Amino acid sequence: MNWGRIEGNWKQVTGRAKAQWGKLSDDDLHVVAGRRDELAGKIQERYAVAKDGAERKLSDWEKQASDTWFAQADPGPVGSRRGGNSSMRAGYRPSSRPLGRWVGST
Repeated sequence: MNWGRIEGNWKQVTGRAKAQWGKLSDDDLHVVAGRRDELAGKIQERYAVAKDGAERKLSDWEKQASDTWFAQADPGPVGSRRGGNSSMRAGYRPSSRPLGRWVGST
């Protein structure tokens, strides 16, 4: 798998990374933000392994990546119950009532 694809879809892949390396915190994965060298460094740090060991683990994990890692749920057509913006359903009309004043305004 191309690491660029993993990096570009990092939010979708973080669950897989968390499952593989449970010692990595959500903050660690947020800091990594898909950067391979950062992830290797965090693996080294949390698992007390040498750089080449972390790289090897990361390469093995990368080889497991498949298209199913990046599959997105079909949001469905707009206005359907499966997804989309529910306010765009047929027959929706915004309220004509004024929103009122902001708190503290004079």
